[in-house]
Amino acid sequence: MLRWLWRAVRSALLALAAAVLFIEEWGWRPLTAWAARLASWPPLARLEAHIRTLTPRWALAAFLVPAVALFPVKLLALWAIHAGQAALGIAVIVAAKLLGTALVGRLFILTEPQLMQFAWFAAALGWWRRTKERVKAAVHALPVWRQLRAALRRWRLWWRRRARG
Repeated sequence: MLRWLWRAVRSALLALAAAVLFIEEWGWRPLTAWAARLASWPPLARLEAHIRTLTPRWALAAFLVPAVALFPVKLLALWAIHAGQAALGIAVIVAAKLLGTALVGRLFILTEPQLMQFAWFAAALGWWRRTKERVKAAVHALPVWRQLRAALRRWRLWWRRRARG
């Protein structure tokens, strides 16, 4: 009985971790790249240059404040869904998630050197990166993952052949 329960919990945790990895791989990178392109605008470039010079404590504040500030927005979106405005609520949640990921991701890139001066942060980030690699290896070892990758390769090959005429 316990073995079955452990397998179910482990599967659920693996699915959750895979979702987080998916968001990071397919969301974090493109959105932070988009935010970096926006930083070519001179006022934002000056702001980023200033952020890079912050002390570790101010860098931590600059990193955390936007993430915390978006929480009430998401609560209001949930309230809108509850009040019967599902489309509006979902749109606000998606927009907040996209904007938040771009902003917090970019701020992380800018403040990582300062944040790494906190031993607890360096330890947490090291744990996250090791865990991410273990989860990625576990997901890549799943038969369904290999089947999806093979199907994607076949689809891409079919699409290329079709595009050539």
